[in-house]
Amino acid sequence: MNTKQIKQLKSFGHTLSPVVTVGQHGMKESINNEIEIALDYHQLIKLKINLGDREQRDELIQSLAEQHKAMLVQRIGNVALFYRENKDKPSIFRNLV
Repeated sequence: MNTKQIKQLKSFGHTLSPVVTVGQHGMKESINNEIEIALDYHQLIKLKINLGDREQRDELIQSLAEQHKAMLVQRIGNVALFYRENKDKPSIFRNLV
């Protein structure tokens, strides 16, 4: 993915609201299912992670990216932006020159 595409993903993500919120009690299987469904449908999703400290959030964000085969586009505080292309849907980069 080139820098132009990453900039476009960040600008798209700016207008998004978090689709899933991970609370202070951590991950549950239902949250993983919601993330999977959201990535398949939207391709670009914003997650809000309300865990105790920064290290825990970083670990969870990295494990979610690996587990769902998604790219971490941006992380600001406790909000992370993930992207995973869906081959069955039109590319979100169709307007990119």
